[in-house]
Amino acid sequence: MLEQRIQQHFIDSADLKYQAAQLLSKPIAAAVQAMLTCVTSGAKVLACGNGGSAAQAQHFAAQFVGRHERERPELAALALSTNSASITALANDYDFKLIFSRQVRALGQPGDVLLVLSSSGNSANVLAAIEAAHEREMVVVGLSGHGGGKMTHALRDTDVHICVPHERNARIQEVHLLALHCICDAVDAQLLGDQGASI
Repeated sequence: MLEQRIQQHFIDSADLKYQAAQLLSKPIAAAVQAMLTCVTSGAKVLACGNGGSAAQAQHFAAQFVGRHERERPELAALALSTNSASITALANDYDFKLIFSRQVRALGQPGDVLLVLSSSGNSANVLAAIEAAHEREMVVVGLSGHGGGKMTHALRDTDVHICVPHERNARIQEVHLLALHCICDAVDAQLLGDQGASI
């Protein structure tokens, strides 16, 4: 019984990835272009999310600054959830809703990209970060699920929305991780060429 339940998780995850592949390949490719334009012009990616999405934002930033699968020069990326002093000060002195937006206003510049992750698309601090990024003339790449939530209306036509067609957070986050790996792989392929790629 337990093994069947575990196997069903693998099956459900694989099924969703097959279903989403065609739907999400276009917005993921658009995200790659936004990231390439950003990093090749000397700009940076700021990334944020809450909980598991915060961990994925950190994972993405680590792969940009370090590497994904191939050796290459460092790419500028920063996860906004990593500085506990800033996070707790902003939450305590202002409001938890502002923990990312104030950092975006402080660090963001025109030409930078803001990468936001919210399974529901409704995280108030992520939505505030999107607004702050628009004030700074940044492109936003948003990853969501559940039909996109409020993120759908917060994003502009010049932004990119990667919305996983599912309602279960675990499945959404699994596809978010795959989308981030696709972005990292494609950025590397565009910068370095296809030689030595793992595919």
